[in-house]
Amino acid sequence: MDQRRAGKTFPRDFRYGSALNQHLSPLIELQKLDLRIMEITDQRRKIPERLHAVEAPLREAKQLLHDMSAAVEASVKERRAHERDVEAQDAHTDKMRARLSELKTNKEYQAHLFELQMANKKKSEIEDKVLACMERIEQLQQTAKEAQDKVRAAEQVFTKEKQVLDELESRLSVELAELESQQRDRSGKVEPGLLARYAKLKAARKDQPLAAIKGGMCAGCRLQIPPQLVAEVKRSQDLHTCPYCHRMLYWDGDVQADQRPQDQSKPSDLEVGESV
Repeated sequence: MDQRRAGKTFPRDFRYGSALNQHLSPLIELQKLDLRIMEITDQRRKIPERLHAVEAPLREAKQLLHDMSAAVEASVKERRAHERDVEAQDAHTDKMRARLSELKTNKEYQAHLFELQMANKKKSEIEDKVLACMERIEQLQQTAKEAQDKVRAAEQVFTKEKQVLDELESRLSVELAELESQQRDRSGKVEPGLLARYAKLKAARKDQPLAAIKGGMCAGCRLQIPPQLVAEVKRSQDLHTCPYCHRMLYWDGDVQADQRPQDQSKPSDLEVGESV
């Protein structure tokens, strides 16, 4: 394919196998900045999730305290209702006792005494309910006190953890601002055609558009690169891409002396091209 491209040409005395890497160097540095920016962005995105998780024990303790307080309040209301019933029952039995002197016959008197006994029994049952409420209230108040202690302890832990996360957010924000400034500066030093291709791959992949060849493998997809392509990446001025993940490849290392071209005296004005 036509390998001539608009843009910079390589100097005549370029070191074989290193010229393309020198040409890509600003782009490689840009990718380092972009990857760190992505890492920071992901860390900042997770901070609210971490804060929510840290706050979970505090929310649980507060919910327990709320439930216990509500239970105490409900039991107090129930106790007061039973106490009113006792008072009403006392008034009722007092009236029944007052009527005893008005009764004419023994049969009426005995019947009235039975009703009075039943009224006293009912009063006793209500008083038992009052006592049960008081015992329950005491237990609930103790549980509420323990819940309040848990809330205080959880608040202290949450406050410390929140401070740590707030400081992390602050540091990351400062670093992100610095990196974005460097990113803009670095982008201006990249050949426009390469930058456009880089941006397209970055948008499509959501990760690194460039990948070094290490140990004969693409550092991006971790798949073995054909030896012929590895050799071409080492020595060629053309821009090659991984046949599997389509990232732009570059050689991260020295080129052996026996891989140098036989004639380095000839000038070269080839532009960066594609091999695929």
